[in-house]
Amino acid sequence: MRTLLFTIEYPPFKGGVANYYGNLMKNFPDELVVLHNNDRKLTKWWIWPKWLPAIWQLKQTIKKNKINHVLVGHLLPLGTVAYFVCQKMNIPYSVFIHGMDITFAMRKKRKKKIAIKILQNAKNIICVSEYTKEIVKKFLESSSGGESVKTLKSKLMAEKLHVVNPGIEPLITRNQETITQIENKYELKNKTVLFSIGRLVKRKGVDMAIKAMSEVLRVVPNLYYVIAGTGPDEKYLKKLTNNNKNIIFIGSPNDTEKWAWMEKCDIFIQLSRKIVDDFEGFGIVYLEAALYGKPVIAGDSGGVSDAVLGGTTGILVNPEKIDRIASAIIRLATDKETAKKLGEQGRKRAMEEFNWQGQAKKIHDIISL
Repeated sequence: MRTLLFTIEYPPFKGGVANYYGNLMKNFPDELVVLHNNDRKLTKWWIWPKWLPAIWQLKQTIKKNKINHVLVGHLLPLGTVAYFVCQKMNIPYSVFIHGMDITFAMRKKRKKKIAIKILQNAKNIICVSEYTKEIVKKFLESSSGGESVKTLKSKLMAEKLHVVNPGIEPLITRNQETITQIENKYELKNKTVLFSIGRLVKRKGVDMAIKAMSEVLRVVPNLYYVIAGTGPDEKYLKKLTNNNKNIIFIGSPNDTEKWAWMEKCDIFIQLSRKIVDDFEGFGIVYLEAALYGKPVIAGDSGGVSDAVLGGTTGILVNPEKIDRIASAIIRLATDKETAKKLGEQGRKRAMEEFNWQGQAKKIHDIISL
């Protein structure tokens, strides 16, 4: 079977979605052609709708490569293109759902209407987490007619809805020179390091970790919270620290520095929470930390529970409760045996259950049925 991956985001474009598709391409067990937007072939800002060029590009790519199945990387706008083109060319398509794409489509009547058509006509709907799957299921059920029709459609939808979590490359890089450099630069030798990395936006929960630090430091005074990343909330978050010397902002590290911090830290924390319709679809960064054997503290929201097993690979906390957050940090900072056990179990699970070769095969098997 000749399959086409139709996506806006693709490496070297940065981000979790691009990373997902780049790894899918590298590990897909069959021939996979990619049509992406890195050279702006699919969208033009001076045309309305801006995705109009994608229609011609998709048609030509399908014909040229004799494509049998299209994997649609974005519900909107590419799902609209695939819906019309694939129906006309009598080719099945499957749609990936990552999280915000479905909630974004639900905000406006026009987008909701076309999203329903795209999903109803898709052969498969592949979601990154159980949480995302449930959102899609409820969305489609709410669009059904009477009870008998609703029951039938619900059953049919259940058969086409699948969950395939993102995978992770089981490659551990070690750079002792960089680790030594960051230890010396920030005076962190023999200190307990709590680490976060990500875009500095409210949903990531860095503010809640900062608020928990005063309570944590009363019990663990040698703990330092290192925050990597930039974003619109950076100024606010720095002000929130009240010049606490145990909270360090390092900006955006390069890849070598990122992995050095992952190895250096004792605990990884990301307290993702739902803000209106914005939520964490999965959270690949938890698996990245797990690969280094780090116990994680995660916000129990969105699809995070697919990535972190509470009590097994980390601690899931209510991301709005400062006392729960502080207790989790103190526990892992003072109970080394528990921290080590959670980290080891997390690493084993990441290696065995989330390797990209296995995840790509799952997707291949789903669309091959």
